[in-house]
Amino acid sequence: MDLNLLIVDDDQTFGEILKRSLTRRGYQVSLAANSFAALQSLEQHIFTYAVVDLKIGSESGLDVVRELLARQSDMRIVVLTGYSSIATAVQAIKAGAHNYLCKPADADEVLAAFGESESEPIPIASQPHSVDRLAWEHIQKVLCAHQGNISATARALGMHRRTLQRKLNKRPVKQ
Repeated sequence: MDLNLLIVDDDQTFGEILKRSLTRRGYQVSLAANSFAALQSLEQHIFTYAVVDLKIGSESGLDVVRELLARQSDMRIVVLTGYSSIATAVQAIKAGAHNYLCKPADADEVLAAFGESESEPIPIASQPHSVDRLAWEHIQKVLCAHQGNISATARALGMHRRTLQRKLNKRPVKQ
C-alpha cells in the first residue's frame, strides 16, 4: 500500500511536527506552505492522502482541495482548521474532502479521519452545544450565505459591522 501524504499548511511549526509524527508511522510526507508548492509537489509525486489547512495565508484551503482533486481524483483529503464551524465543514465535504478536523490535531486523529487508525471511532458528544457556540455557528452560516461579505452579513444579523468583525476575529468557543 502506498503511504504518500501531502501536508498543505502555512503554519510551518505545526506542519513539521505533524510530518515528523506521520513519518515515524511509515508515511512518506511532503510539506507545502501554499497552493503553488502543493501543486508542484503533485507534479513530482502521487499522493494517497493530503491534509489541507482551511486557511493558507490569504488562500482558501477549499480551493486547494478542489485543485488537488482535479489533478488526482482518488486522493483522500482531510481539512484542518483552527476556526471550525458546521458551515465550513459542509463546504469542505462538498469540495471533496474526506473529513474535517479542528486544530490542533495530532497524527492519530488525522489517521482516524482518513479511516486508517486502529482506534475506536470517536463517540458523538451527548452534551448539547453552548449558547455561545450556537451563536458562532449561526454567524458562520449567515456569513457563508452571503459569500463572506461581512457588511451584508452584519445587516442580515442586525448588528454593526465592527461588532461582527470583532466576533469573527475571536476563536470559536468550545462545545
